[in-house]
Amino acid sequence: MAPLLLWLSSLFLLFHVASAHLVEVAASKKECFFEDLHVNDKMTVTYQVGGGGHLDIDFWITGPDGGALRKHIKQSTGTESITAETDGRHEYCFSNQMSSIADKIVSFNVHGVIYVGDGSDEIVAPIEREIRLLAHGLTSVKDENEYIVVRERTHRNTAESTNSRVKWWSILQAIVLVSVVAWQVYYLKSFFEVKRVI
Repeated sequence: MAPLLLWLSSLFLLFHVASAHLVEVAASKKECFFEDLHVNDKMTVTYQVGGGGHLDIDFWITGPDGGALRKHIKQSTGTESITAETDGRHEYCFSNQMSSIADKIVSFNVHGVIYVGDGSDEIVAPIEREIRLLAHGLTSVKDENEYIVVRERTHRNTAESTNSRVKWWSILQAIVLVSVVAWQVYYLKSFFEVKRVI
């Protein structure tokens, strides 16, 4: 039983590769990454902009020939999946070239599934099928959790910024109020002063 579990766990690691990254894309720059894929390998890239500017970024995936396979323009979040039609290096890029001031923080996940066939030409044990389904479900839960963490960070930053602005606005209002009260007291006091003509 132990060798079977060891074999199944190594099979699980072989079939599903997932990695999470956080990268800062400087203003007027782009960051590119690549994966070497074989025919029928699948790759999914999910991303979300967590900070900077209008929270948008350009994203694209290119094939080994340099042609664009998928492209998103000025999106804050996105998911793209491709199935490799040829062997070679597939590149995915995050571009902040439309911004000349704001740096962007991008959180992204890359999931690669090595092609194992559709099951019609091989016999798959029921437990192996269940392990594949479980691995796919765990990957989905992990992606959703990372998405929620980035959203929470973005909303917390917005709330803290709003709180800071409200605080400074309240201080400014208090200063203006005290100034107006002091001026009114001085002005009304001048009405009641006795003016003597010599």
